[in-house]
Amino acid sequence: MDPGKKYAPYKPLDMPNRQWPTKVQKTAPIWTSVDLRDGNQALVNPMSQQQKLRFFSKLVEIGFKEIEVAFPSASDTDFNFVRTIIEQKMIPDDVYIQVLTPAREELIRRTFESIKGAKNVIMHMYNASSPLFRNVVFGNSQDKTIELAVTHTNLVRELIDHYSKPENGGTNFKYEYSPETFTQTEMDFAVRLCEEVRKAWGRASVDNKIIFNLPATVEIGPPNHYADQIEYFCTHISKREEIIISLHPHNDRGCAVAAAELGCLAGGDRIEGCVLGNGERTGNVDLVTLALNQFTQGIKPGPIDLSDLQSVVDVVTSCNDLPVHPRHPYAGELVFTAFSGSHQDAIKKGFAAQEKRKEEGNPVWDVPYLPVDPADLGATYEAVIRVNSQSGKGGVAYLVAQSLALDLPRRMQIAFYQVVQEVADRTGKEMTIDDITNIFTSTYHVPSLTTGKNEGKYVLRSFRMSDDLPQTPNSANGLQHSISSLSSNRSNEDPGAETPRYVRLDAVVLCAGKSHEISGRGNGPLSAMLDALESAFGISANVREYNEHAIDRAGIIAPASQKASKEKTRSQAASYVELVGAEENKANQNGGTVRKEGWWGVGIDVDITASSLKAILSALANLEAGKAVFDQAQAAVQ
Repeated sequence: MDPGKKYAPYKPLDMPNRQWPTKVQKTAPIWTSVDLRDGNQALVNPMSQQQKLRFFSKLVEIGFKEIEVAFPSASDTDFNFVRTIIEQKMIPDDVYIQVLTPAREELIRRTFESIKGAKNVIMHMYNASSPLFRNVVFGNSQDKTIELAVTHTNLVRELIDHYSKPENGGTNFKYEYSPETFTQTEMDFAVRLCEEVRKAWGRASVDNKIIFNLPATVEIGPPNHYADQIEYFCTHISKREEIIISLHPHNDRGCAVAAAELGCLAGGDRIEGCVLGNGERTGNVDLVTLALNQFTQGIKPGPIDLSDLQSVVDVVTSCNDLPVHPRHPYAGELVFTAFSGSHQDAIKKGFAAQEKRKEEGNPVWDVPYLPVDPADLGATYEAVIRVNSQSGKGGVAYLVAQSLALDLPRRMQIAFYQVVQEVADRTGKEMTIDDITNIFTSTYHVPSLTTGKNEGKYVLRSFRMSDDLPQTPNSANGLQHSISSLSSNRSNEDPGAETPRYVRLDAVVLCAGKSHEISGRGNGPLSAMLDALESAFGISANVREYNEHAIDRAGIIAPASQKASKEKTRSQAASYVELVGAEENKANQNGGTVRKEGWWGVGIDVDITASSLKAILSALANLEAGKAVFDQAQAAVQ
């Protein structure tokens, strides 16, 4: 590939004092949708009348005040569409419909016939101005090109006078002129051409501005070059205060959004483009991306409301039969989604920091990898972190917190992440939030509103705890707990009694569905339960880590009482236990100790002691199952 002799590079303008590079955008431009004309003519199968009507209604709904609706002289279909929205009174009083016509008399007259009776119309006329089109396509000189534009501007003015009269429709008009192929036109000639059009129009004023639309009909240079051209035009055209400078970037180089942004800095007042960027070749400028880029910089995008972006995507895709790429800026299905473990961890921490700032009165959005709050566009946070084999513990823990309201200890995050990653590797599929939830509740035997009881090998049915002291008149009468009760029944103790060093546990535990009465003694509930389990089943294990917290919001965890409502989960407690086998430690080859493999369990209950005992039984089932835990987890998503 040697393009040197075949392709001519763009020629920069000599503008040593250009001003646009140091400017900052502070206000939104005038937004004009050309989806129904420019976008429609780019479709393999143009929209039906019904699709165009639906699209038009959506554009009105989200706030567009200028909508180019058709090229009425091009076909009866376009002509009839314009008549339909006028006669059915579908155009709000504050919306201008825009119609396009080339500089040809019979086509201009036909265009005016189509808009009769409309309240507000932008009459948009164009003719090509670049040397390539003048010489190759039309065989016109510069003077002939100017004559063509002036002659037909005069005709437009005469017809506007006619159709403005009440008896002929009483339409309120704006006039827009486009030197088509502006970016390939000599800049001094583009200015001269528009000066002559303005003079021929003769009605431009500060209160009734003429629109000069400066299209990158084909994007042939970088965005900075387009900005230079716009600034040149703005600083060389006379009576700038009587003119609206409109930009119409195409996307041949993939730079339309950048060109529009820089063009606005250079003096552009108005943008013509397509929602989601559909247009000829590689498309028109994407108005959603452009508007939301400004939104993330604190600029309100005028009257445009994209707070329900998915509904916009749904209408656009159903009308033009073009899919939206999942990585399309803002509108794509995956743009707020992180699969990478490091990204997920950063986002998880960012959300926590964001909540803390909000509580302190600082609302500024500042979350890693998320330049915009998905909620502002109608998206949920559930889609932010999604899990596949590339994901990390932070993402998995975030989804568990979102779905189950459980804040996993760090070491348990690592352990559960390994389970999820193993399932993702085995299945080769993305792990959805439902998959994560099912794996968690199945692996740790946690009851939920969606997956049921999820009972493991060992199930706590009831228990009673008492102080394990010699019976004396001053000894405690005992401390009893019931799984089904919502409070502990504590006896009145003598304030002078000795603090007990040991407790006794009597419990009923199901093992593989069979009921067993077990008893044990220890310096707390956990050690007493382990002592009871060793006595009853011959299983020796030790607790390596224990954590607990209150569940402070509703999730999908089933309450201990089946009659309780979902909101009752707010009064529950979560306990996390890591068990290791009680066998002697083994030495490694360097003389150190081999770290034993630990197995986690989770307990949920309205009573903190009950939740801790359930966590012991959950962990014990996993310790016995060993690597079979991964098979159980895989079964939970199939």
